[in-house]
Amino acid sequence: MDELSTLSSLGFSLPTPAYIIGAILFGLIGYAAYRYGKQKALNKVKWIGVALMIYPYAFPGRKCCMSLALRCVLSCMSGGNRR
Repeated sequence: MDELSTLSSLGFSLPTPAYIIGAILFGLIGYAAYRYGKQKALNKVKWIGVALMIYPYAFPGRKCCMSLALRCVLSCMSGGNRR
């Protein structure tokens, strides 16, 4: 437990369960989008899927992360058939 208090004093904190569930959820959606884009040769959908898989781990802010991830999902759903 001493390590946790040391990290806490340095400004590090553990992520909340909601953040972990959101990161896993958007990672799975990203993986599905990547597979679909690769199978149908849709580059936009494929790269949005990659962004959804990586984004929650690169930017730890919950509100910013979830809002941008939702925009990626909506973009993937609306523009998947256009090249």
